Amino acid sequence: MLTVADQYRIRKAYYTEKQSQRAIARALGYSRNTVKKAIAQDEPFTYRQEQERPAPVLGPYKAQLQAWVEANRGLPRKQRYTAHKMYELIREQGYAGAESTVRYYVGQLRKASGKQQVYIPLDYDAGVDMQMDWGEAVVKIGGEVTTVKLFVLRWCYSRKGFVAAYPSEKQECFLDGHVRAFHYFGGTPQRIIYDNLKPAVLRILQGRNREEQATFLAFRNHYVFESRYCNPASGHEKGGVENDVGYVRRNFLAGCPAFATYDDLNAHLLTQCQQTDQRTVHGQPHTVAEAWQVESPTIHGLPAYDMACCNAREQKVNKYSQVLFETNRYSVPTDQAYRTVTVRAYPFHLDILYQDRILARHDRSYGRGQDISDPLHYLPLLEQRPGAFEHARPMRQLRQHWDPVYEQLLTHLQQRLTSTRAIREFVRILSLHRTYPPEAVTAAVHRALACGSAHLDNVTLCLHQALNPDCLPPQLDLSAQPALAQLGQQPIDLTVYDQFLWGETHVD
Repeated sequence: MLTVADQYRIRKAYYTEKQSQRAIARALGYSRNTVKKAIAQDEPFTYRQEQERPAPVLGPYKAQLQAWVEANRGLPRKQRYTAHKMYELIREQGYAGAESTVRYYVGQLRKASGKQQVYIPLDYDAGVDMQMDWGEAVVKIGGEVTTVKLFVLRWCYSRKGFVAAYPSEKQECFLDGHVRAFHYFGGTPQRIIYDNLKPAVLRILQGRNREEQATFLAFRNHYVFESRYCNPASGHEKGGVENDVGYVRRNFLAGCPAFATYDDLNAHLLTQCQQTDQRTVHGQPHTVAEAWQVESPTIHGLPAYDMACCNAREQKVNKYSQVLFETNRYSVPTDQAYRTVTVRAYPFHLDILYQDRILARHDRSYGRGQDISDPLHYLPLLEQRPGAFEHARPMRQLRQHWDPVYEQLLTHLQQRLTSTRAIREFVRILSLHRTYPPEAVTAAVHRALACGSAHLDNVTLCLHQALNPDCLPPQLDLSAQPALAQLGQQPIDLTVYDQFLWGETHVD
């Protein structure tokens, strides 16, 4: 291959030393065509491959690979042939080469056939536009590896962003993310740009027109902002937030960090959002914090109250005092069986109401076919049916986690009372958890057992004494009745009891 230095020697010999092309070719060892090209071309000489290199291993399969690359243009984006899939298919046909060779060749075909996109630089006005997108990340929550959904919302002018993690992309999570973000920013924008995501869009119409979900339309009405939707499969129309999703994964959640709960994870994400305000986004002359100082005075204020971000529906309580929601069963107090109640599902918990009264609150489960029970709901029924105590599922769930002192309490009662009375007394003591803090009830049981008399009245007395240590019984003032001052201090005369039982004429 002719180097730039060689080209210079040829051109110098021809133009400066006035040598002929034949003499130069003979002296330097190049063909006359090469010398001619070097003289005519004043730019650095480049090598161009005119014939395709032989590929004895991949060659028989190149036509098939080209056909698949062409076919991808007419296939749905998520169902196209990948380079790995192409490699697997030709390997079944007898290909014995490396997968990297297939990947490189497919990449070259895509470059040759693909149309390069050209974009227009955009500028945004302060306080007007935001962009929203969902992302995914893998973290550990409660010791389990979990794929969480990342709600990402960012301002287009200042690039200030907000991130929160949720178990799913359901509408209640989608709306809750907006509310948290609005409170973090202290206001709302004039418009938010979205993909055509289901929590917001019911049906895609012509052009940019959309039929929105009724709940989301009510939400926009409450917070007073417009929505704008990208064209289908056109994520580049909100490329800013698309980049932020990747930035969050790489910088906020690198290395699969571990958290005890979603609350801990979201507290971490919020701290990271605040710290990144000091960064300068590529191509911007100022930091995010400096731009936010300009943008924050222009945003709209928050409404007087927040809209409830929940999925509400009516359900009937079954004979097991449970409510079915998304294949999972949640318990309510047994005296509410067979009633029609309202279920309000929030991102992380679920409320069950009758009229305006909350009957039960549970952590929300995103599994399937699970029983989520509060054993306290079944205590009144167990008091009526103590024979079911041993096999009752709620009690077995409770016994797996309760303090060992309750096993001691149950044994203590069974040693002093009949089986039925012992169970009922035990259930009545457990019912104190419905009114008093669990740790206070447990401490009262410890104290009652130490006294050797752990029945309901004594446990309740110990509980009241612990919760109200300064509440002493009133002292009687007998200064006006001196005759009563010695009452209770005189020696005990047991003959009085004999007279009461047998009369004065009784003789031993």
